[in-house]
Amino acid sequence: MESLTLFEHRTSPAVPLTPGQRDALATLVRSLVVTPTRGREGFYELTPGSTIGAVSLPGLAVEIHPKVPIDRIFFLLSYVLDPKAWKPMSFDFTERGGLLETVTAAFLRQVRQAFRRGILQGYRSEEEALQGVRGRIRIDDQLRRRFGIAPPVEVRFDEFTEDIEPNRLILAAAGRLERMRLRSEESRASLRWIRHALERVSLREYDPARLPEISWNRLNEHYRPAVELARLILRGTMFDLQHGGVRASALLIDMNEVFETFVATALREALRVTSQAFPRNATGKNLWLDRARAIRLEPDLSWWEGERCRFVGDVKYKRILSHGVKHADLYQLLAYAIATGLDGGLLIYAAGEGEPVVHEVVDLGKRLEVVTLDLTGEPEEILQQVEAVAERMRGMVRQEAFSSAS
Repeated sequence: MESLTLFEHRTSPAVPLTPGQRDALATLVRSLVVTPTRGREGFYELTPGSTIGAVSLPGLAVEIHPKVPIDRIFFLLSYVLDPKAWKPMSFDFTERGGLLETVTAAFLRQVRQAFRRGILQGYRSEEEALQGVRGRIRIDDQLRRRFGIAPPVEVRFDEFTEDIEPNRLILAAAGRLERMRLRSEESRASLRWIRHALERVSLREYDPARLPEISWNRLNEHYRPAVELARLILRGTMFDLQHGGVRASALLIDMNEVFETFVATALREALRVTSQAFPRNATGKNLWLDRARAIRLEPDLSWWEGERCRFVGDVKYKRILSHGVKHADLYQLLAYAIATGLDGGLLIYAAGEGEPVVHEVVDLGKRLEVVTLDLTGEPEEILQQVEAVAERMRGMVRQEAFSSAS
């Protein structure tokens, strides 16, 4: 088995690939740019985008490393899972190796903590035809299917069971990881342990785009970190891709999504506002660029007072360059400022993608501010930067209110 290490947004020259491996990689890692090497048949220049992770191909294991340390990525993830009680990971990231091994170790740690109180049980509604009455009789089904004759009796009842959605998600994620090529025998054994611990739970194959939402309360809150990490694994794993006779599997994480979610969550916590007042992508709000309402806008950040927007901003892990357009991010932010009727907006980059600056837009009088977050510092330093951004946002809101009153 050969191994290939790629780095986020860095070109690896003259990589030998079979046609099947090339096509499978391009299909699985959609942000990967694959360019034939000039003058060398079967060799390619590979440039990953903001998708990191691991891909297993016949005869080739590919790892795409992030541009920031892995422990910082897991800080971002753990903070999003539980911003009020996040904790640093307790194991040595350098010993764990790549992202796949680290994700697996983190998942196992969270599952062990969740299972300390025992396997979670809950009520699940069932509909069956039984020889006796249990729960409530489904009169309409009894008449339609049985012509009113009993037994059997069409009934609906609630069953107290381990076979509930949180356990199903954990079991499905463990199953996905078991099918990856893990180097750690300890991790492989722990995944088998999860399978045996949840032997009374149905194993389901989830669509990554349609994962069920869980309602959290004081009885199941201790399961939340494990389930949310399971959802991340299920969203990022793809298996048994059949392309030209090549089977491939992958665990991939989109750093754009991770960074944007972290910034939105951390700013909401720093501002001490609700998700209704500070919705991601302006969810539940009507924001349009045109009068005909044909162009809907969904800014990453927006701060609302009822139906009135007080602040708008956008988050970019990587600077956008669209077909030679150098300032696509600023054009996007300008559209948000125009649609909301605000004097300006804020663009937040990961460090290295832009420098702090203020752009005064001619004629329109809009101020487009750019700030950066450096993800290489310690978690406490990153959160201090977020607090500084939140304070700048408060200043923009105060200035907006002053301008409106003048």
